[in-house]
Amino acid sequence: METSYLKTLELNKIIERAAAGCVCKEARAKMLELTPQCDPDEVRFMLDQTDAINTLLIKNGSPRFGGVEGVSELATRAVKGGVLSMGELLLVAGALRNFQNLSTWYGSTDHDALTTDDLFYALAPQPGLEQQISDAIIAPDTMADTASHTLNELRKKIRATENSIRDRLDSLVHNMESSKYLQEAVVSIRNGRYVVPVKSEYRGEISGIIHDVSSTGATVFVEPQAVVEANARILQYRAQEAQEIERILTAFTSQVAAIEPQFQYSYKAMLEIDILLAKARMAIEMKAFKPSVSYESTFSLIRARHPLIDPAKCVPVNIALGQDYDSLIITGPNTGGKTVTLKTAGLLCAMAQCGFLIPADERSEVCVFQEYLVDIGDEQSIEQSLSTFSGHMTKITGILELAGPGTLVLLDELGAGTDPAEGAALAVAIIEELRRRGVLLMATTHYAELKVFALETPGVVNASCEFDLETLRPTYKLSVGVPGKSNAFLISEKLGIPERVIEAAQQHLSADDKCLDAVLGQLDDLKLQLKASQDEVESLRHEAAHQLEAAQKKKEELIRQGENELEAARAKARALAQQVENEAYRLTDELRQLQKDEKMSAQQRAQRAREIAKKESAKLFSNSDVVHNPVREFVPLKEVRVGQEVCIAELGQLATVLALPDRNGDVLVRAGIIKTKVPLKGLKQPDKMEKAPAAPKTKAQQRYTRQTGDGSRAAGGHVERVRRDAKMECNLLGLTVDEAIQEADSFIDRAILNGQSTVYLIHGNGTGALRNAIQKHLRGHRMVKSFRLGRYGEGESGVTVVELK
Repeated sequence: METSYLKTLELNKIIERAAAGCVCKEARAKMLELTPQCDPDEVRFMLDQTDAINTLLIKNGSPRFGGVEGVSELATRAVKGGVLSMGELLLVAGALRNFQNLSTWYGSTDHDALTTDDLFYALAPQPGLEQQISDAIIAPDTMADTASHTLNELRKKIRATENSIRDRLDSLVHNMESSKYLQEAVVSIRNGRYVVPVKSEYRGEISGIIHDVSSTGATVFVEPQAVVEANARILQYRAQEAQEIERILTAFTSQVAAIEPQFQYSYKAMLEIDILLAKARMAIEMKAFKPSVSYESTFSLIRARHPLIDPAKCVPVNIALGQDYDSLIITGPNTGGKTVTLKTAGLLCAMAQCGFLIPADERSEVCVFQEYLVDIGDEQSIEQSLSTFSGHMTKITGILELAGPGTLVLLDELGAGTDPAEGAALAVAIIEELRRRGVLLMATTHYAELKVFALETPGVVNASCEFDLETLRPTYKLSVGVPGKSNAFLISEKLGIPERVIEAAQQHLSADDKCLDAVLGQLDDLKLQLKASQDEVESLRHEAAHQLEAAQKKKEELIRQGENELEAARAKARALAQQVENEAYRLTDELRQLQKDEKMSAQQRAQRAREIAKKESAKLFSNSDVVHNPVREFVPLKEVRVGQEVCIAELGQLATVLALPDRNGDVLVRAGIIKTKVPLKGLKQPDKMEKAPAAPKTKAQQRYTRQTGDGSRAAGGHVERVRRDAKMECNLLGLTVDEAIQEADSFIDRAILNGQSTVYLIHGNGTGALRNAIQKHLRGHRMVKSFRLGRYGEGESGVTVVELK
């Protein structure tokens, strides 16, 4: 690909802007060498990688990533036997730290398989080695005392010896006898040895070795004899210290050499990730999206924006080429946005081929061009004696040499700079030649002949950049299918050219020019009408969408209402069934009382029984109609406190809070003697409890009886028994012993949760094995207060009556 034309499209500025976001210098250099790829599959893969990193940046934020440079060469030198310095080892540690941080960042959130997986899986962190180097080396020229035990001991000896030397020299400089020989009372270092400044005339008064003389000769720096041996020991320790540091560096270098193969692989992956991160950051700044990639020579840019224009001022345009037409002739007034449209189309397609997301709608589609051939701008040159026209023709000559299938050609002001008639004819011929070569072409012009050519030629379409004649400002909107007017006369009149001059100019127009101008004026009017119609259609579409949304909500509301009514019917049916069972027990007891009444004959008893049955049947049928009983909504509690009384909404059961909500929002409560966890949103304020009115007693229940052992009242020799309903009974008939015991336990738990104190276990008589097993189990049940066999009317020995605690 001829890359010189890409500079005209300003692709280099996009790449430089992205390169500035690279952390590593080597990644920045690779970014600057980036060129458009010509394989559609490769382009699609690059865009997928950038989009994946862009998504992760939005979700995870930026990774902790530091800049390193030349570390690959350091690892290679370590393999060859070179010893890395402290600063170089710190660079290696920095690269290892980057591997670790990038791996952690990539896995910080769950995601499906991505095209960048191979890059991040190639990273091979070495946290142990990185930590050892960071702990041992605290600066490019400083080794920590803790780097090794030997180094620590040597430095302790050095400090101890230095302190002893300082103590001796301090006593010397502060001694009354010797201080008079000193130039000043200080201790300094010369050639790595501690010395004192002695006046030159007293150099013989202090015995020792002279290491230096001042520039004036008035002072000599003497190492006193008392510290010569100690200074010598320090030099010895220093030499041992240097040897130990060299040993530590050699050991670290050997570890780096051992991991060199995977380190090099990881380092290359890190640089690629750095480039992708820079691309993704720029995409976020530009609010860019990933386009789809077509295998055909066709592209469609929807709401495309030039990335180098201020987004607040840039007007999005829709540009398509290659489907219904292969050539687009753009007309309109100067400064109307024609050139920007050309550059936007070429630049965005080239960006996508470099793996950059583009500032356009995500529905946009690009294709892969083998060449970008561009003639934009004034090519006149004084040095080369080229006029504007000659400069353009020179550029077009080069374009004709390279043009072929898979080429995008962008021509600005084609044929300008010469005689209009000849320029227009030449422009038409150039367009025809380029179309024969199978290129996609976009050109701007002011020539009316090119507008007519586009109207008459299949595959060539006019487009125009709109211009507001009232404000004399361009709108920068592109209208495809309609040629534009230059509006030179109107603009000149608005700018103050006298009206008579404008009228005279109009007289000089040919009849064809006037006819074309009138047609274009009519097209402008039609375009405005079409735009108004489109706005009206859009408004109606929005209104229809709102009505559809309202209808959808109404439908959902009706569905919910139907579900509520169905649930109400089911609840009514369950309540009715429960009532039937309860009434059956009551009627059984009443009929038994009738049978024992000796004052009534058999015929009277039968008649009375039929009356009771008829009356109760009528009552049940009157209650069988289903009424709307919507599910009662409640306001869930937002917070609770320990000891607070609440209501479990699903069960309608009162409970007491035992603990505050856990991290899952579940609250520990006690309902009766049962402890359980309930979601906070499933709790509500307890309703005000109202005492239900007592049901009127039947005649049989109104007969007073004497007080019996099970808590019933006694009078007149008859027994008023405890009211018994189906919720108090558990039918264990037909179950094995294990099944019956398990069912009885579950039933007792539910009874306790419902606040019941008495339940009935129906096991029948049979062999007595099931009864004995049940009663044996009840003796050890911690929630059973007592139990007994049923009395007359309770099932007798076929039922066990259980009193709960």
